Amino acid sequence: MQAMLSEYLPLLVFLAVAIGLSLVIVVASYIVARQHPDQEKLTSYECGFESFGDSRSQFDVRFYLVAILFIIFDLEVAFLFPWAVSLGEIGVFGFWSMMIFLGILTIGFIYEWKKGALEWE
Repeated sequence: MQAMLSEYLPLLVFLAVAIGLSLVIVVASYIVARQHPDQEKLTSYECGFESFGDSRSQFDVRFYLVAILFIIFDLEVAFLFPWAVSLGEIGVFGFWSMMIFLGILTIGFIYEWKKGALEWE
């Protein structure tokens, strides 16, 4: 049990140093920086234009749909990296398994494209 806990010691030291350094940096910036914001700095920033409309307006559902589809395909493509690294060890079975996965991914992409989920008006 003692040997297993000693393997976590470098991780705990790293965590303690990271937390300590973060606190030191935050406190140092609070002490060194001038903390007197004027009225202009307290206003919301909108690309240099005067603010217009309510900031809590609703977005179109298509925005969320495109964002979710991007995240889904981005995460699925992330599976290609470990597959490419271990391709030599997994052999032909791993290759064809990934080809099936990519085929399903392509069919899903074509389906979304045909349904117009990626169209932005």
